[in-house]
Amino acid sequence: MPTYQFEAMDATGQEIRDVIDAATEEEAQTTIRAMGYFVTKISVKKQKAGGTAATPGAKKKKRSFSVGGASSRQLTTFTRNLSILQDAGLPILRSLRILEMQAKPGKLKNALLDICDEIETGSTLSESMSKSPKVFSRLYVNMIKAGEAGGALEIILRRLADFMERSEDLKRKVKGALIYPVVIVLIAVLILTFIMWKIVPVFEKMFREFELELPPPTQVLIALSTAVVKGWFLIPLIPITVLLFLKLTCKFKFGRAGWDTFVLRIPIFGPLVEKNIMARTTRTLGTLVASGVPILEALNITRETADNFVFERLYGRVSDAIREGETIAQPMRENSRLGFHPMALFFFCFFASLPFMNIALLPNVSEDLNMIQASGMLCLVASLLAALWYMLKMRDQIVNELVINMVDVGEETGELDKMLYKVADTFDEEVKTMTDGLMKLMEPLMIVFLGFAVGFIVISLFMPLVSLLEGLA
Repeated sequence: MPTYQFEAMDATGQEIRDVIDAATEEEAQTTIRAMGYFVTKISVKKQKAGGTAATPGAKKKKRSFSVGGASSRQLTTFTRNLSILQDAGLPILRSLRILEMQAKPGKLKNALLDICDEIETGSTLSESMSKSPKVFSRLYVNMIKAGEAGGALEIILRRLADFMERSEDLKRKVKGALIYPVVIVLIAVLILTFIMWKIVPVFEKMFREFELELPPPTQVLIALSTAVVKGWFLIPLIPITVLLFLKLTCKFKFGRAGWDTFVLRIPIFGPLVEKNIMARTTRTLGTLVASGVPILEALNITRETADNFVFERLYGRVSDAIREGETIAQPMRENSRLGFHPMALFFFCFFASLPFMNIALLPNVSEDLNMIQASGMLCLVASLLAALWYMLKMRDQIVNELVINMVDVGEETGELDKMLYKVADTFDEEVKTMTDGLMKLMEPLMIVFLGFAVGFIVISLFMPLVSLLEGLA
């Protein structure tokens, strides 16, 4: 029978350290609680060489080569299976061995092998998981630690599995909703590129041979075709350059704050991103609070999972206010407005004027002073409209009054976790509704876009042909 060494606290708060013999860790914890102690740490007592525990000469399993961390889907499945095994009453080490044998070679399997070795040497589950940060996040480790301290690991695992499954389901819905428009846009770009590359140059040659005076739409079309033929490498280069610029800008705190503010205020997609973050952060905070994690630690972990500078700043300021003795609701209300950020204004003006700047760089357009002036005027108008939109939206709240009031009620009634769950469920439903609505709207918009593009090409090509036929008549 293994011997467990444990640390606990008695009714007076005094720390107790002792050892106990038990068949399983769960039996040991039950016995310790029956003695009137609150378990804070328990592990198998290390045995000397030659004992029944892990021997120094035991052959360790080989780790497979892997890069990066474990996927969220793998980790979700592992957590659910571990919670089922714990509910069935299996010892934690045996449960981990079973799941390690079932896992595919990769980062998760390697981490489970390391965790099993650490537990055999006397470490707790949370301590072992904390040594694999690429697989088990700080949120995961702290919830496991809270479950160990409270002697309710199986309950915590069940909550954690529910939380991860909901997050994975929301992520899967958003990704699935984006597949259709992305595929349609790629197909449209390929078709239009083919027309510009192969068909328009044939008409251009014919127009040049007949020395026709081309109308402005035809000039723009031929300029686009020339740009595609001569500068085809710019088609992938321009978006790649923009992405690299954004990556470099977001490396700095000032730039990241501006970009994240800009993302939250984009028409249509900004509210979707905002509600998605609210659903994720409130569910994270509610799960941590329900699991017994201290509120300051829970807020710090929630801030790390926000993945947006604006919400990270919000939760950071709420945490600072709680340290000074305030509640959550009041500092959340005070810091829920974005305010003005110069980099956000720059991003609005830049992306609004980018299409017209690209038109001005086309070969035929850049040689025409009138076309350059028209493009410059369009850039200015687009920038002003984008700046006006940002000025109107910059003072809007990222946390509405409904959420703040529900948090306030939860603090007063002592059911903060339940209120946060309700907020998360509400925003999950809103994200689903908005995503479905966008998908229904996307199809007619794509049809209108393709119809406009094809119509523009047809009209631009047939206008000189009509002039030619009239001249021949």
